[in-house]
Amino acid sequence: MAVRTRAANMGMASRFLLPDEKDLFATMIAKDAIAIIVHPTNPVSNLSLLQVSKLFSGEIKNWKEVGGYSHPIVLVTREEGSGTREAFQNFVMKKEEISLEALVQDSNGAIRQVVSSDPNTIGYISLGLVNDKVKALKIAGAEPGQTNIENGKYTLVRPFLFVSNGNPEGEAKAFLEFVLSPAAQKLLQKEGLVSVLQKSAQ
Repeated sequence: MAVRTRAANMGMASRFLLPDEKDLFATMIAKDAIAIIVHPTNPVSNLSLLQVSKLFSGEIKNWKEVGGYSHPIVLVTREEGSGTREAFQNFVMKKEEISLEALVQDSNGAIRQVVSSDPNTIGYISLGLVNDKVKALKIAGAEPGQTNIENGKYTLVRPFLFVSNGNPEGEAKAFLEFVLSPAAQKLLQKEGLVSVLQKSAQ
């Protein structure tokens, strides 16, 4: 990590720090939800976490098994090492592995593009990147939105952290203070993230 070697004053992480990283100073600047997306014409609108896990492991292979049309499911996933994939693995897959038959893409935008062009696909991306070309599924009846993220009903939520060696100082401190200000938090909310200031940034 560039922060550890002091090549950078501040870095970012999309997960909580590991036990061997506790020597670093972390500040949560926002929360991000992982949205499970399908094509807008897909009749499926709600899945359980277990169903999503079975879909991505390859155990469920046809959309008719979860209330959709009779057609093989096409899986789309992020590459190994992706923060989004790591979050999806932790939240959904647990100890199960993502099927080797899944199409691998190197960005959330690429996954959105693939899903938007094929009615039989399913993928996962940051909630802020969901647009009208894809449909975000409800998970266990909860829509992926600000209210359900804040009240805990939608559980596929990860932190966005700024990480530094000790308390930030100088320009790094000033930048962090700006990011945590109501004005900057509103900008983050416009990008689909959830403010750490909650109601004060509304």
